[in-house]
Amino acid sequence: MEKIFVFGHKSPDTDSICSSIVMADLQRKTGEEDVIPCRLGEMNEETKYVLKHFQVEAPMLLEKVEEGQTVIMVDHNEFTQTVDGIENAKIITVVDHHRINNFKTAEPLFYYAQPVGCTATLLLELYTLNHVEIEPKMAGLMLSAIISDTLLLKSPTTTEKDKKAVEQLAKIANIDINTYGLEMLKAGTDLDKYTEEELIRLDAKKIEKEDVKYVIAQVNTVSIPDVLKRKAKIEQEINKEILSKGLSLFVFVITDIINSNSEAIVLGDRTDAISKTYEIKDNIAVMPGVVSRKKQILPLVENNI
Repeated sequence: MEKIFVFGHKSPDTDSICSSIVMADLQRKTGEEDVIPCRLGEMNEETKYVLKHFQVEAPMLLEKVEEGQTVIMVDHNEFTQTVDGIENAKIITVVDHHRINNFKTAEPLFYYAQPVGCTATLLLELYTLNHVEIEPKMAGLMLSAIISDTLLLKSPTTTEKDKKAVEQLAKIANIDINTYGLEMLKAGTDLDKYTEEELIRLDAKKIEKEDVKYVIAQVNTVSIPDVLKRKAKIEQEINKEILSKGLSLFVFVITDIINSNSEAIVLGDRTDAISKTYEIKDNIAVMPGVVSRKKQILPLVENNI
């Protein structure tokens, strides 16, 4: 029987991991038997907290796919953010909430995308459309993904669909949204265990626009000054990444989940993409009210490059 690999983007976050597991569950319940949830990198502390809480096994680590391998992509579509070998794989489904960029297939596929705060919100719709009952564990994973991507519904990416999904999933999973959500988000702010090299790759998305290659990385914290104590070493690692990957820009966003603000370490020869809007002083851009890479930072960079 043909195997189907389901995976989110590289440098996986909670939505990417949870949506892979949930999508695999949905596929099995709608007739596909050999569906394997995968991850394209190490999990962060927030995601580990979620899987431990709901007693769910971590997805299999997938480093590349062979030619002709059948795959499902969730929480991304850009080939620069996905598994090695994707150009020759057979993509049968994409479920995503990002823009469509650098994406093409040789055959028709099922593509389900909407401008919502989280992929899991769309997966909830797919369960409903397919008349599939949601188990409490799957509801808990989807709930966690939405809380993560929307910062407990505070992010500007949050939609009414996300809010309704959270309410529905919390009932199924029997979870107090605020209590669980805050503990989950705090679990993801423990950054001390990571080296600077690991830190800048925890949640990093590589993007290409014409001939310009850049990375926007993001970490969550309850204290931006604590992270910036490591600024010199973080900058060293970012500069290494710029040289090794041929990047024009690296934006390392540090987001305060309590006060909904960010500061970013900005390096490269295209820092003007940020400095046209935010003053950069000593390689730092202060960004009041900014928490969303997708809706606030990425469009800013794209418009200025």
